[in-house]
Amino acid sequence: MTHSTKESLSTAELVRQVSEGVSRLVRDELRLAKIELAEKGRHAGRGAGLFGGAGVVALFGAGAMVAAVILLLALVMPAWAAAAVVGAVLLATAAVLGLMGKRQVQEAGSPAPERTIRSVKNDIDAVKERAHR
Repeated sequence: MTHSTKESLSTAELVRQVSEGVSRLVRDELRLAKIELAEKGRHAGRGAGLFGGAGVVALFGAGAMVAAVILLLALVMPAWAAAAVVGAVLLATAAVLGLMGKRQVQEAGSPAPERTIRSVKNDIDAVKERAHR
């Protein structure tokens, strides 16, 4: 568009063009947010599935190890005492692992589409700046 053609555009045409531009911008930002949320969802789903599978396998392994330790301790103390000692150690370990897991979940951060929010704020600032010119 040449300078003289630009000057000849009516206010209504300019408003229409701005409206179309804003609509396109909003659609693009929504599409970006959708992509970002889908990406985060895929990662969270895979992580949860792997974590669950690891838990099942660890449960079987831990059961066998607990039985072995109890049987070993039963050689030097009553079986009930051996089971109580092993149970107390397992509960303490579970508490530590639970706290570590909670910290990891908190570090994952907000599921909000942060890049999109930042981009929208930048777009709004740019539109405001142009409007003041």
